[in-house]
Amino acid sequence: MYMGLEHHIIIIGGGLAGLTSAIHLSRAGLRVTLIEKNTYPRHKVCGEYISNEVLPYLQWLHADPAELAPAAISRLLLSAANGKTISAPLPLGGFGVSRYAMDDFLLRKALAAGTQLITDTVTDVQYQDDHCVVYTKSQAPLTGTVVLGAFGKRSTLDQRLSRAFLRKPAPWLAVKGHYEGTFPDGLVALHNFPGGYCGVSKTETGALNICYLVQMDSFRRYGDIDQHREAVLFRNHHLKTIFNNSRPLFEQPLAISQISFEQKTKVEQHMLLTGDTAGLIHPLCGNGMAMAIHSARMAATAVLRFCNDATYDRHRMEADYAKEWRQAFNHRMKMGRLLNNLFLKDRLSTWLVQQMASLPAVLPFIIRQTHGNSII
Repeated sequence: MYMGLEHHIIIIGGGLAGLTSAIHLSRAGLRVTLIEKNTYPRHKVCGEYISNEVLPYLQWLHADPAELAPAAISRLLLSAANGKTISAPLPLGGFGVSRYAMDDFLLRKALAAGTQLITDTVTDVQYQDDHCVVYTKSQAPLTGTVVLGAFGKRSTLDQRLSRAFLRKPAPWLAVKGHYEGTFPDGLVALHNFPGGYCGVSKTETGALNICYLVQMDSFRRYGDIDQHREAVLFRNHHLKTIFNNSRPLFEQPLAISQISFEQKTKVEQHMLLTGDTAGLIHPLCGNGMAMAIHSARMAATAVLRFCNDATYDRHRMEADYAKEWRQAFNHRMKMGRLLNNLFLKDRLSTWLVQQMASLPAVLPFIIRQTHGNSII
């Protein structure tokens, strides 16, 4: 249907998924407009660890993060709330890089490939006459062949689209900061504490990224982030040592609330949804950033086939994308929910870590269940 026509692809959201798909589609010769409400660079609440499963794909896009000199990561350390630990190598490894640097880096690659950036807030998306129309606060409506949704964990656009996950509880708070301190090279640590868990790893600057997820019911018992940290996180002596021996580099930690791990649709108003917009994995699985990039590749590949194959209609594009997303990520999502339920129970998490310490093959098995193979 669209053979020979000029295609206009509109991407809503300039995080990892939005920027990666913009690079892919722009380099393929399509006209791409990226709409992002915030300016670059900026810090975001994020674990800032990326599995090497997506490294070949980023290199194929000529967006090799080696240009940023990220911190190489090769091992995982896991602790229960009582401080009992177990560690294992990460089969593919990964790298630590701040969202401040990574998003800005991908933006520059997208602009160099021909992507047009609009700084604005999307208010609505409608499907009209086999095209998608995007409405923003400041611009005239934009009409596109396809729209990709990459607008994050929770957005006012989700409300406009009446997405079902909004009707379910979102009982999580995430807190993140950068710190100057001593931490082993090559390590990503995941420390459990009552009501949540905390990830620690180095970024490209050598700073520690400390990002934790906590149930709101636990957090509300205390007056603020500092009181909660000292009363709850410090019950894990590893976290107490890290915080007490590190100097914060932010004036205040970043925090976001109403985080939901409920299942989400993969297509809305004929938009292909990517990254956290399509589904948020528990940080226990350790590779939400890689999943965002992988989902961008799947969406871009489907869009290119739709634009270049007259026999491949919109319905097939949407159905194939949703199916490929489920095949790639559903098992990881289920494993994330299972691990979350287990590790939030202090006694059970302690017992599990003790069992894994006596059965060294268990943790590598879990790692394999929550990470994918290399993609290109």
